[in-house]
Amino acid sequence: MRSIIQFFLVLALTLGGGAFWWLNQELPLTAATLDLSVEPGTSPRAVAQTAVDSGVQTSPELLYWWFRLSGQARQIKAGSYELETGVTPYSLLRKLTRGEEALRSVTLVEGWTFKQVRAALLKQEHLKPDTKGLGDAVIMEKLGLPGRHPEGRFYPDTYTFAKGSSDLKVLLRALHAMDKQLAQAWQARAADTPIKTPEDLLILASIVEKETGQASDRPMVASVFSNRLRIGMMLQTDPTVIYGLGERFDGNLRRRDLLADTPWNTYTRNGLPPTPIAMPGKASLLAAAQPASSRALYFVARGDGSSQFSDSLDAHNSAVNKYQRGQ
Repeated sequence: MRSIIQFFLVLALTLGGGAFWWLNQELPLTAATLDLSVEPGTSPRAVAQTAVDSGVQTSPELLYWWFRLSGQARQIKAGSYELETGVTPYSLLRKLTRGEEALRSVTLVEGWTFKQVRAALLKQEHLKPDTKGLGDAVIMEKLGLPGRHPEGRFYPDTYTFAKGSSDLKVLLRALHAMDKQLAQAWQARAADTPIKTPEDLLILASIVEKETGQASDRPMVASVFSNRLRIGMMLQTDPTVIYGLGERFDGNLRRRDLLADTPWNTYTRNGLPPTPIAMPGKASLLAAAQPASSRALYFVARGDGSSQFSDSLDAHNSAVNKYQRGQ
């Protein structure tokens, strides 16, 4: 009986000027900002009730009949919404039918390891932490890549997400983004590259990412490592050693660390390491695919972020004396 009375009340309002007044009146909220979550398959009546349960202080029946009489009830979209002071019945329905979800963002930074990626996602209070407590192998299985190593598989970028989204969804988007960027870099690879597979390109790009101090040096850094691979010379790159040390690395790389054999130690093992060591960005992927044309086999930091490249060991030693030892 109550529903029938309210229906005729809404109908009467609709037929008169009162409807316009109510539709544009601010709805009282229990807080300045409310979260409204609409699950897939939720009926219009349940959406109205959920809005009231979330803190919108009005009659759920009144909201429901507004949804119905508007002709847009079936257009309400599932999602996570944010309602702020000033919302009206009209603007509420517009937000729900347009799918104007409350979006947040997280930035995955070039050069980060998967451990750092996981830490960043767990800090996002608006992300559902579905990966919390899971091992890397389990996460990769949930992402559809069982048995694959996660390092370097995710593209560094800023990703927006609706409040309450799963962190697995963000990872999946980053995974697909890296697949796309890697495929484009592989298609653009130089004809004489010593890199044989997209996987190896990803690994080399991760090394370039970690070894480059100045963006403009990336093609030359990639050239040094490509030249070494071409002639079978050890890569001897510190970031791979550090990655292999893991938690044992205390911030100071010692000679004994260079001699401590791990699968990632390019001072003790020839060729590329078995996996990437970080997330490479687009510039590093392209540099690894199209390195500068040079005969350089060595480089040393100048101290200003840039590097000095050398074709011979004698020239390299001179550069080390100049830029590292001040001789």
